[in-house]
Amino acid sequence: MKKIFFTALAFAALVACNNSDTANSSSDSAPETPAEAPKAPSVSDNPDYKKGLALVAQSDCLTCHKVDEAINGPSYRQVAEKYADQAPGIIPTLAEKVIKGGSGNWGEVPMLPHPTLSHEDAEAMVKYILLLKK
Repeated sequence: MKKIFFTALAFAALVACNNSDTANSSSDSAPETPAEAPKAPSVSDNPDYKKGLALVAQSDCLTCHKVDEAINGPSYRQVAEKYADQAPGIIPTLAEKVIKGGSGNWGEVPMLPHPTLSHEDAEAMVKYILLLKK
């Protein structure tokens, strides 16, 4: 009698386990995956970033500035941290500073003028730099 009872119990457990698996697999054709949150757009996808980066790469700016390292002038990230909250109004002023050069805002070492840059290109470079704010 005990053998029959344990056999019936084992069979019932096996059927119960198989039923839950087949019920899930028959009702869902694909396994459930958690919904993925949409990815935030990367700053490097921004057209202002791409254009400004290309212009900076073609210029002599990287002689005195790096993204995260101050050389003769502040790092681009330092500039972004200081001015990004003032954009877009500060962009023409900073572009003019790039073109005309100057000193005093970051110490006594002067920034050399870049008179051959168009105002449009200088603004594109400034927009790129301001996008580097963390």
